[in-house]
Amino acid sequence: MTETAALVDKLNQRFLQSFPADAAEYIESKKIDEVIPLLKNQSAAILIPVWEKLMPRIAASLTQQLPASLCKDLLTGLAPDRAIQVLSQMSDTQVAEKLAQLEPAVNRELSRLMSYPENSAGRLMDTRVPFYRGAMSVAQAIESLRGVRLKTARSLFLIDPEGRLEARVLMQDLALADPQETLSALSEPVRATISPLADKEEVATIFASRTLFDLPVVDINGVLLGIIVHANLLQTVQDDTSADIQTMVGASKEERALSTPLFAVKKRMPWLQINLLTAFLAASVVGIFENTIAQFTALAVLLPVVAGQSGNAGAQALAVTMRGLALREITIRDWFTVMFKEVRAGLLNGLCIAVTCGIGVFVWSGSLGLVAVISLSMVLAMIAAGFAGAVVPITLVRLGQDPAQSSSIILTTVTDIAGFFSFLGIATLLMQFL
Repeated sequence: MTETAALVDKLNQRFLQSFPADAAEYIESKKIDEVIPLLKNQSAAILIPVWEKLMPRIAASLTQQLPASLCKDLLTGLAPDRAIQVLSQMSDTQVAEKLAQLEPAVNRELSRLMSYPENSAGRLMDTRVPFYRGAMSVAQAIESLRGVRLKTARSLFLIDPEGRLEARVLMQDLALADPQETLSALSEPVRATISPLADKEEVATIFASRTLFDLPVVDINGVLLGIIVHANLLQTVQDDTSADIQTMVGASKEERALSTPLFAVKKRMPWLQINLLTAFLAASVVGIFENTIAQFTALAVLLPVVAGQSGNAGAQALAVTMRGLALREITIRDWFTVMFKEVRAGLLNGLCIAVTCGIGVFVWSGSLGLVAVISLSMVLAMIAAGFAGAVVPITLVRLGQDPAQSSSIILTTVTDIAGFFSFLGIATLLMQFL
């Protein structure tokens, strides 16, 4: 009996060693409890080629059942990208446990590779989505899906023996197909893929342009790493949009409606202080023309009109430019085109507003000199506002900063100074006509 068991072990070892791809397919067709006894006594050197061929979900489940020493040798011996694929199928607690068993150098390397950049496709993808072989039958795939219970899946993605993405099968086609039909017979080409390092704006652009429900994430070799589901992306975009609304007015992304007052003060105070400094800067411009205002008090009444109109115009230009950057309609290389367009729009808007404003000022004051001052200054302030609204966010992106973080404060400073300086400067030049 002992000789028979030893012979079986030898045959299993030879099968695993000589035919890793066939062994992987055999293991995938069996329950985990059935194959663990055959694998736990093998060496890591024999199992590594098999683990390279296994579907990540199956490899992860088997790895968790192996003895700790074998698991350590296996994760250490696997290629880093493959080890990450296996670990990505586990929970955070399980990943931490497995990494803690590894040598410090291996732990650091795998931890680093698993840390995709913030807002990248690697952070958005779901690695729990199962991958399938084209030779599997419809019945086998449906049974596997029942075990996974993944409600967000819209397609099944097929991989080759090397783990590279081959094709996809729509859930609708799967549900209507004959149980014995293979997945390959139902497959169709993958419409789009993306790198795990691509940012969320690029992901959103692909979803919008291709009308996709899910987007595969692949590495440089075409190996399937995970899937980005449209619903998850939509939630992320909504969260980012609400956060951008807060940051544009100097509130922190971390602050919530029910945050404590002390937390709110801590996050808001720095930007309020910065805004105070810029307000003093704008006030200093008014101080330069103190004598002019003292002689003609009507200027003080009309000063907020120019500043308010230029501020609104600048905010419009800023919103359009930031939307263009977010949707990748423009890049920093288009800065001159965008700036020139906004300056021309500012000129035309300024001329129209100047006519309306001039009529109102003449009815109120009866002074043609005051009409000329506010009309000219309105045109100049609107041009400056359009210029600032276009250039400020593009400049911040060029400097590697988040345009949502401080564009509004910088824009307010520019439009206030431009409005005050143009209005009071022209008033000083035309003082004899007032």
